[in-house]
Amino acid sequence: MTRLKLSLLLLAAILISGALWHRYKPLPDGLALHSLRHPASNLKLLVDDTWETPQGTRDMRQTIFDEVFRLIEQAEQLVVVDMFLFNDFLGAGSRAHRPLAEQLTAALEARRQQGVPVVLITDPVNTLYGGLKSAHLQRLQTAGVKVVISPLNALRDSNPSWSGLWRLCCQWLGNNPDGGWLPNPMGPGQITLRSYLTLLNFKANHRKTLVVDEGDQWTGLVTSANPHDGSSAHSNIGLRFSGPAAQALLESELTILDMAGAERPPLPALSTPSSPPANASIEILTEGAIRDALLETVDRSRDGDVLDVSVFYLSHRPLINALKAAHQRGVTVRVLLDPNKDAFGRQKNGIPNRQVGAELKDAGITVRWCNTRGEQCHTKMLMLTRQTDAQLILGSANFTRRNLDNLNMETSVRLTATSDHPVMRASSDMFLRRWQNRNDEKHSVGYHAYADEAQWKKGLYRVMEFSGWSSF
Repeated sequence: MTRLKLSLLLLAAILISGALWHRYKPLPDGLALHSLRHPASNLKLLVDDTWETPQGTRDMRQTIFDEVFRLIEQAEQLVVVDMFLFNDFLGAGSRAHRPLAEQLTAALEARRQQGVPVVLITDPVNTLYGGLKSAHLQRLQTAGVKVVISPLNALRDSNPSWSGLWRLCCQWLGNNPDGGWLPNPMGPGQITLRSYLTLLNFKANHRKTLVVDEGDQWTGLVTSANPHDGSSAHSNIGLRFSGPAAQALLESELTILDMAGAERPPLPALSTPSSPPANASIEILTEGAIRDALLETVDRSRDGDVLDVSVFYLSHRPLINALKAAHQRGVTVRVLLDPNKDAFGRQKNGIPNRQVGAELKDAGITVRWCNTRGEQCHTKMLMLTRQTDAQLILGSANFTRRNLDNLNMETSVRLTATSDHPVMRASSDMFLRRWQNRNDEKHSVGYHAYADEAQWKKGLYRVMEFSGWSSF
C-alpha cells in the first residue's frame, strides 16, 4: 500500500511539475517581439464591413483580401504568408460569402508557378492536428510552396490542467488522417480521438500576416481576417505598410521557420525609402508585447482623450481594469463588442463579452453590440485619440489572456501619427460608422439588446479565463 501511495505521489509530482514548467517555461527566441519604431510609409487602412440594410437584408463591403491578392500577384521575389484558419470548413447551417481558401490557394500556386519563392505558415488546426488531410495544403506542396505547420508544442500551455496530462500520455501518439471515426467539429469528414485530445490544449498560431516585395521595398499587411470560407462575411480590419517595418514583420515570421526547423528562403536585398514620412511611425508587436502596448496606450490617456475599442473577445482582466481607470480619469471610452452569439452555424452563450459588457456598463462606460446576423464582428482594434496625436493598435490578437499573455502566437501593429493623419481619420470614421449606424447601415445595437447580467455566468467567465478551459 505504501508503494502504491508513493507511486501515486510521484505521478502527481510529475504531472504538476510538468504542467508548471510548460506554463511558465522560456519562450522560443524571437517571440514577444516589440520592434523599433519605424517610419511608416505606403499606409492604407483595410476594412471589411457587414451590416443590416433598411430592408432587413445583409450587405457587405470588403477590401482586405482584395489587397492580399493584389500584393501576391505583383510579387517578383518572395511571398511569405502566415494565416491561422486556412480551410473551406463552414460548420452546420453556415454558408460562405466568398471561397477565400480556394482563392488564396490559387493565388499562391500561380505565383509559385511563375518561379517566385512562396512560404506559407499556418496552424495545425487546418488538418485537425494531423487527423484530416487538407486538399489546399497538399495542392500547394505539390506546386512547390514551402508549407510550414507551426510547432505549437514549443509554446507555453494555456490550459495546464489538461496539457500537463496530455504531454505525459498523449503527445507521443502522433495522428493518422486516414483513421478518423469521430465527427469533425469544424466541417465535413471524420477525425481521430487524438485530434480531440490535442484540440483541448487550446493553443494556436493565431497570426494573420503577409509580406511581399513591392517594387524595390518590402510591403507588409497585418489583419484580423482569415482565408476561411466560414469567416468570409465577418467584419475585420487590417493595415498595409512598406519599408523597414515590413522587413521587421518578415523577420518575425522567419522566426517560426527557425522554430519548425525549416530552411529560410533566400532574401533579396531591397532598398529602404530615402525620405520616409515624418508624421507617422509603426511598431511590430507579437505575443505579450501586444498586451504591453495596449496597457501603455490606455494608461497614457488623460481627461479629454477618446479611447475607442472594437474587438471580438474582451476578457483580459488588466486591460478591463485599465479601461475602467481611464474612464474615471475623464477619458471618453467607447466599447463595441461582438455579442458572442454565433460560431459557424452554432449558437454561443455570450461568454465572455456580455459579462464584461455588464461590468463596463456598471462602471459608467458606454457599451454597444455589433448587430451580427450569423457572421462575427471579428475586428481587433484599440484607438487613442488626443488633441494633436493618435495611436492605433490592430491585428490578430483578441483582448484575452490566451491572446495577450504569451500563450498564442499573435501579430499586431501600433501606428502613431497625428490625429488628422488619413489612416487615423479612416479608422475613426470606421468606428463611428459602426457605432452610430451611419448611412442607413445598421452595424450595432444598444447595450440592452444583448445584456446578460446573470451572476453565475460572470463567475463562469472568470473561472474559464483563469483556468484556460475556454476557446477565448
